[in-house]
Amino acid sequence: MEEHKIERAVLAGLAADCFKKEEQATEATLDELEALLETAGGVCVAKILQNRHAPDPHSFVGEGKAQEIKELAAKHGAEMVIFDNDLSPSQIRALEEITGTTVLDRSALILDIFAQRARTAEGRLQVELAQYKYLLPKLSGMGKSLSRLGGGIGTRGPGETKLETDRRHIRARIDRLEEELEQVRRLRAVERRRRQKNEIPVVALVGYTNTGKSTLLNRLTGADIPANNRLFDTLDTTTRQLQVSDRLTVLLSDTVGFIAKLPHHLVDAFRATLEELSYADLLIHVIDAADPDREAHIEVVDKLIGQLADPETPVIRCWNKADLVTPEALPVGPNNVAISAKTGQGIDALFAVIERELCKGRRRAVFLLPYSMGGMVETLHDKARVFRVDYTAEGIEIETEVDEVIFGRLAQYEIVR
Repeated sequence: MEEHKIERAVLAGLAADCFKKEEQATEATLDELEALLETAGGVCVAKILQNRHAPDPHSFVGEGKAQEIKELAAKHGAEMVIFDNDLSPSQIRALEEITGTTVLDRSALILDIFAQRARTAEGRLQVELAQYKYLLPKLSGMGKSLSRLGGGIGTRGPGETKLETDRRHIRARIDRLEEELEQVRRLRAVERRRRQKNEIPVVALVGYTNTGKSTLLNRLTGADIPANNRLFDTLDTTTRQLQVSDRLTVLLSDTVGFIAKLPHHLVDAFRATLEELSYADLLIHVIDAADPDREAHIEVVDKLIGQLADPETPVIRCWNKADLVTPEALPVGPNNVAISAKTGQGIDALFAVIERELCKGRRRAVFLLPYSMGGMVETLHDKARVFRVDYTAEGIEIETEVDEVIFGRLAQYEIVR
């Protein structure tokens, strides 16, 4: 049996004065690119960071630096060069001609990982849509990136024959994929309405990739989701029921991890999954407390939450891996909880905060209503959470959780036990 060949790559990045902060390549983003490459099954043999006032229109980093990259690749036997920035098709073509290697950019690498990771039909649809949207504007000659046959990083997803057909065919495929994903959204909407009718609150786990969301979901629900130390290990949303306390049951959803410079095609394509955030009653932002770049990663996630979630949705900051840092390194406050998903530390405190946020301003009570108020039962089913209804000789006994307004209307009928 033929051994799988590990592809070797030189990683390159450009820090330009004219770039926005999120477009810059830095030592830290190159380290993250290396982790992405390892996730895709490759290995980094060298890194190179270029500083310029502005990118070179032709070769992005300039002829001299491109030659340096060529020599570095030859010295280490690298088959490809991966850039931490996004490149235009003409820049990819120019760099491939100069270096004699395959050239990919960060977006292509992330798309490749997503193609490997997608497990469900929905996940694969979303990845294929993102790949076509990424490739469509680049069809006018992508050099080796488009002509490579066989396996390897950057070649998964739409095959060569599909990409060589005209743009109309690609656009038609994009339209079909979007229609199929729209059907997925409609099905999710039906499920969501059913959940809302049953009054089960939805809690979504969000966070930077590889912060421990799946480990936390497993700890809380016994979901047995594979939790590996790899970027983007979870692409397909997993939802499990969680008993927070005797008065609160929620649906807990894991979501795809966010990352800096996430290609907007992916955000668009994964909107069917990510729109769970806009309907969640509570978000748990899982943070790797031991991550040296945690502040930058928090900023990335906060920005995406701002784009995707309802601004009124409460957010709990859940500082995972708290067992790896000193207590002084952990923020304190009403919506900050320090936990270790691995050891179980702090889980009771997390449950308490979830219950406080979701039950804020709500009271559990038993009312004995006269039969003349039968219509109130339907109102309570619509606007409160009903646990049981018993029709007795004395009247309708109903156990429910209500807000302060409804409680005020029914206080005289409360049964105090």
